[in-house]
Amino acid sequence: MVQKNKTEEIVKNIALPLIERAGYELVDLEYQKEGSNWFLRLFIDHEKGISHQDCELVSNLVGEELDKQDPIPHAYFLEVSSPGIERPLKSLKDFQRFKGEKAEIKLYAAKNGKKEYIGKLLGVENDQAALLVKDEKILFQMDEIASAHLLVDF
Repeated sequence: MVQKNKTEEIVKNIALPLIERAGYELVDLEYQKEGSNWFLRLFIDHEKGISHQDCELVSNLVGEELDKQDPIPHAYFLEVSSPGIERPLKSLKDFQRFKGEKAEIKLYAAKNGKKEYIGKLLGVENDQAALLVKDEKILFQMDEIASAHLLVDF
């Protein structure tokens, strides 16, 4: 597990400046073994959305640099994609950007007797994520949040 996190950190330090210079946001990065294969997944976003061409561009940019620097000592598959319509919320910036959207927040430990909350994002207050749940505003410290993502009603 420590090796995985170290590899993710090294790759993020290489990929992030390239992705940002190309005009995209790095939403998430995963490096994991599935069966006998390793996968490096980059999830990118842009305010206008992500197309197949965007993913291809970022894959080429990052792939070329990873080939040059060779921080991963074995074979792996590089995948670049959109985070999807129920994208994860990873930072206070995300909570502010998607203010007004429906979201689910899962906590490490129960707060007010619950570990999962669904409501409308109210943005950020006092460096905390704000969520409206049944007419009650609830504030969450980032270190309380195990995961958070947008929810889409169909």
